[in-house]
Amino acid sequence: MISSSRQFGNLIKRTRKLHHLTQKELAAASGTGVRFVQELEKGKMTCELDKALKVAAMLGIRLEARLPMQHPYSVAAPYAEQ
Repeated sequence: MISSSRQFGNLIKRTRKLHHLTQKELAAASGTGVRFVQELEKGKMTCELDKALKVAAMLGIRLEARLPMQHPYSVAAPYAEQ
C-alpha cells in the first residue's frame, strides 16, 4: 500500500526504468513535462493529481481506492458508564 508521495514517486521511477524509458520519453508519452516527471519521482507533495494519474496510466499502473468498513476515525466511547 502506498501511503506517501515519496513512495508513489519511487513506484513511478522503478516502473519507468522497467519499461526502459527516460524521463523525457515518459513526459512526452504522458503529455507532461520532464520537470513534472522529475518532481513526481522525487515525491513532491504538490504535484497535480490528474497529471500524476496520466503518468501512472502511461506506465500501466492502475490505482484503486477502497473504502474502509468503518470510518477510520471512529472510536469506541472512551468512558463507559459505571
